[in-house]
Formats: sequence, structure tokens, C-alpha cells
Amino acid sequence: MQGFLLNLDTKLPPELVYKYGNLSEGACKPGYAAAKMSAIYPKFTKPASMFLDRNFKRLSKVTNYLPPFGFKTQERIIDVILTATKNYGLGPDLDSLSCKRCIIVGNGGILSNKSLGSCIDEYDVVIRLNEAPVSGYTRDVGTKTTLRITYPEGSIQKPERYEKDSLFVFSAFKPLDFKWLRQMVFKEKLQGTEGFWKSVAYSVPRQPSEIRILNPYFIQEAAFQFIGLPQNNGLMGKGNIPTLGTVEMPLLSCLNVLTV
Repeated sequence: MQGFLLNLDTKLPPELVYKYGNLSEGACKPGYAAAKMSAIYPKFTKPASMFLDRNFKRLSKVTNYLPPFGFKTQERIIDVILTATKNYGLGPDLDSLSCKRCIIVGNGGILSNKSLGSCIDEYDVVIRLNEAPVSGYTRDVGTKTTLRITYPEGSIQKPERYEKDSLFVFSAFKPLDFKWLRQMVFKEKLQGTEGFWKSVAYSVPRQPSEIRILNPYFIQEAAFQFIGLPQNNGLMGKGNIPTLGTVEMPLLSCLNVLTV
């Protein structure tokens, strides 16, 4: 995201220009993306944690919204899932970093024949969306995947295509999605697929400790604040259906983000 932000005309306050101007090129800039976003979008507020944890019911901004903009009616099943996953961060090594250089790799094919794989692998956190392929394209997209953010219909359906050590990050778009996640976490037989708009994965080759729930704050903030979709009383539909790609803008828990 930093690359995108650098191309915008909005300027930082002088004190922040001085702060970041003294850092060497390529250095991680703590708070840069959040500061730049605040300059571009005055309504931007620094987000809560990237993932839901056992204190998720205290998140007042999303408590009263149904998925995908919140978790209303799903509190009980989320409690059950979080009790099983037990982990709510990026992991000890990454969580200990005061500044993280992160990159979000999209699915649009813009990296084709660019040979940027080795550059992508240099980032602390590499985020991929849905079924974005890696195998067979490593020269262009790299080999490293830290997080794979997805939802039932967008998830990888062939277990052998999963990376060995990435975190599975779940984003809910409807209440039924949480039921699917519970079945994946507890390795239950998949039941009740009628409400999905396309086929979904029947299993996710991850231990509960390797599964996270994305804070719906990110989709809410992107949809209502950045894109300006109609709120429709917090209900999805009628022109306000967000895509998973919308999380790229406010996903600033990693404080130095590049989107490609």
C-alpha cells in the first residue's frame, strides 16, 4: 500500500514529513501508512486488531452489524471457534516486530512476467487473497505466504494446493459462513451447502491454531468510509456488496503495506 500512497498528492503534516524523511529508502516506516491514510481520508481511524480474539464482543463498531460488516447473531459460534483456535495474532516472531513490511498480492495477473518473486519474499508479511496461485508462478509471485485471506466460496478446494505454513484467515460475508468455518475447525463433515452461491471446500488442511477470523471492521471501513457504499441499515445488498479486495485499503495493522 505504501507504493499506492506515495503516488497520491495529499501531503503529510510537516512533523511527519520530517520523521519519515530521515529514514533510509526501503526502511520500515512505523505508522506511515496509517498517517498517510488519515491525511487522505480524514474519517480514517486506526483499526482494532486484525483478527478477532476472545474480547471481540467489546468491538462496538461491529457489534450491531450482521456479516460482512459485523458479527451480530454469530457471537456464540465465534466463541466456540475462538476457544478452539486459541491464537489470535500473527505469531510470536511477527507480533514482536515494532514495524512490519507487508505486501498484499492480488489475483489480477499484473505480476505476470515481472520476475518480482524474490522481492515479494523479502517482506515480513505476504498476504494473498482467495485462490491466488503460487505453485508454478513463484518467479513472479514469490514462494512466501504468511496469510491467505478467504471465505467459503473463495477458498482453495484442493488441499494439496495449500502452502505448508501459512495462516488461514477467514472473512465472513453471511451467517452461514461461520457454520462452515466451525465445521472446518473441528474437522466435521460438511453439511448444509445450499446457501452458498458456488461450491466450497470440504476441508481446510490447517490445525485450529493456524486459523484466524478477520475483524469485520476492515470490510465495514472499506465499504462505508473509503468506497462510500450505501449502508442499507447495515444489511448487505442493493448496491453495497463489497469484495474481499476492499480490505486492502484499511488493512493497516501491518504498518508499512504495499499492494500489487
